[in-house]
Amino acid sequence: MAVKLRLVRMGKKKQPTYRVVAADSRSPRDGRFLEVVGTYAPRGRSTSDDETIVSIDHEKALRWLRQGAKPTERVERLLKASGTLDRLAGGTGEVGAEPAAPTVGAADTQDVDSGEDSGEEGAGDAISPASVTA
Repeated sequence: MAVKLRLVRMGKKKQPTYRVVAADSRSPRDGRFLEVVGTYAPRGRSTSDDETIVSIDHEKALRWLRQGAKPTERVERLLKASGTLDRLAGGTGEVGAEPAAPTVGAADTQDVDSGEDSGEEGAGDAISPASVTA
């Protein structure tokens, strides 16, 4: 069973509020879910207060993410905004900037100037000012 963290629409007509839930990926959008992880009110609490409200239970969200649940694009943005993905990156090292660091280090140690298969002079070298003016 593939679990996704996604939004379930609630609220009145033209006044949406959403629940962030862990659900089976095969179930319908507003159908069965496993657990409520948080809420999202894009229009605020009332017509006078139109500030977006995001309320995420960090422990529940982290537990589902560690078990392999995949968030949808919108839920991933909400998790970043609430700081849940930062906690996941700091605690386990699975998500975040760590994968980028080995890639940079590997590029520094690779031999870029192989040039054996090309017959051109300076294949793989950086362009020098002298070759540009000539």
